[in-house]
Amino acid sequence: MPYFYSMSTDRIRNFCIIAHIDHGKSTLADRLLEETKTLPKKEMKAQVLDDMDLERERGITIKSHPIQMKYKHTDKQEYILNLIDTPGHVDFAYEVSRSLAACEGALLLVDAAQGVEAQTVSNAYLAIENDLTLIPVINKVDLISARIDDVKQQIIELIGCSADEILQVSAKEGSGLQDIFNAIVNLIPPPDDNYSEPTRALIFDSMYDNYRGAIPYVRVFDGVIKAGMTAQFFAHSEKYEITEVGHFVLKHVPTKELRAGDVGYVIANIRDVEHIEPGDTITTKQNPAEKRLSGYKKIKPMVFSGLYPSDADDFEQLRQALDKLKLNDASLIYEPETSSALGFGFRAGFLGLLHMEIIQERLEREFDLSLVTTSPNVRYKVKLRSGEIIDVDTPAKMPQSNDIVDVMEPFVNAEIITPKEYIGGIMTLCQKKRGVYKTTNYLSSDKAQLHYTLPLGEIIFDFYDKLKSISRGYASLDYEISEFRTGNLRKLDILIHSEPVDALSIICHADDAFHRGNALCRKLKELIPRQMFEVAIQASLGSKIIARTTVKAIKKNVTAKCYGGDISRKRKLWEKQKKGKKRMKMIGKVEVPQEALLAVLQIDSD
Repeated sequence: MPYFYSMSTDRIRNFCIIAHIDHGKSTLADRLLEETKTLPKKEMKAQVLDDMDLERERGITIKSHPIQMKYKHTDKQEYILNLIDTPGHVDFAYEVSRSLAACEGALLLVDAAQGVEAQTVSNAYLAIENDLTLIPVINKVDLISARIDDVKQQIIELIGCSADEILQVSAKEGSGLQDIFNAIVNLIPPPDDNYSEPTRALIFDSMYDNYRGAIPYVRVFDGVIKAGMTAQFFAHSEKYEITEVGHFVLKHVPTKELRAGDVGYVIANIRDVEHIEPGDTITTKQNPAEKRLSGYKKIKPMVFSGLYPSDADDFEQLRQALDKLKLNDASLIYEPETSSALGFGFRAGFLGLLHMEIIQERLEREFDLSLVTTSPNVRYKVKLRSGEIIDVDTPAKMPQSNDIVDVMEPFVNAEIITPKEYIGGIMTLCQKKRGVYKTTNYLSSDKAQLHYTLPLGEIIFDFYDKLKSISRGYASLDYEISEFRTGNLRKLDILIHSEPVDALSIICHADDAFHRGNALCRKLKELIPRQMFEVAIQASLGSKIIARTTVKAIKKNVTAKCYGGDISRKRKLWEKQKKGKKRMKMIGKVEVPQEALLAVLQIDSD
């Protein structure tokens, strides 16, 4: 029997929960589902909306999960509450913004012990930009370490509300839930009843079904969508016949139609996942709209890394695994590439470091692959003498230095929230990473918000780890891409036995090249096994060698069999050995072990 409610828009509430990682967003969603009896008690489990093992282990939401709840309010009226769950990490900021655009209100959840964190701030600003009604909620008030008055003050500073507007709950114990339901119904405005307008629905997410193709998740703003209509998209010219529409109650539940104000899914046998883009607008051939909903932009990967199978025979298996992951993650891009050191593999583009980590872990877990990954790079814009501007996402694509006029790198606006005693150490770290200081704001007497402009290339290695180390885990980081700026950037090549190893090349700032080259040479000296001949490890900028170390040869004791006798006999053997080593050095090849290829990732952690 379909889970369908023919309900007027004034009794629909579309909302989301926004919070920093680990502030209890998924736990609160569990309590709301329990309270509304959306799921039977026997089907309930912790983090019920997080269906990936990775999400459960890390306590983060990677993929958005919408769900519809039916709630009987104290006014005896029945309401439809559409919870549009959002990812909680900076890498998925665009998806968060589209989920927010599908709502009229948001619960701003803050941990009573941790207080306001970096992503709390950025998500609150995103919600304000989308004109959402914000309901501030302090969670985990049952903790012994809860600092409720302090955290209240931080929230007041952040969004300018009054103290009595802030709700206090314990999602774990289920206390304070009635206040949340009252606030959702009474404070969040219902959607506009634009049923008679030309059809427009915002795609805020999608999933792939092997039998039914790519399924867009939509919020209908205007008009109506029914089975039998023809779907049209603004991002491309393809048209598809709609075979089913419905709502979410963890699983898909078919319904007769989706009207203005509804949240649901559309099935139209779309086989190409790239035809479903978050932020795009769906209209219909029967009642077409002329203008798309605002806010759409094409998702561009910002971090690039090479993925190679440890065993060359697994290349085809890796290709199939990436193809399958791509079906559920349109933001993943990849293309085949070859490395002289690593063989055949793929160059993949990711939204950020967490996205890269998740994809790599899913490839290894779900598809039983053993991978070697090259150091992450960002995309640079290179202006050539011919006037052409090209994108470079791997050091191998960097043109010759005499062809280059300018190299531009991406910069980010970074926001760091930290207890005030760690400000000095964090500012020193930002300066080392070529950061430009902007402002400091105090959210409370002991918590500060630092604003910096930083090169993305400097923070993708170990910036976050060092930030956590300096602040003993208390600082939090959020950033957004701002612009490309010209910098003195050079390609640093590593030569082993006079042969460049492409997997070890990096693009770095000229001022940092000597330190990086030297550190990398020293690290490689420890990792490359000794040969029967000397192996030179060199770092070069163009044709200039800036650092060098040598792996000493293994020396065979050729005179061990000589007992006494004339010294000239020993000299003759040593001379013969010297000539042999010279010939061996000329024709010898050095096998670079896999752990040596990962040395680039370790050089800054020493």
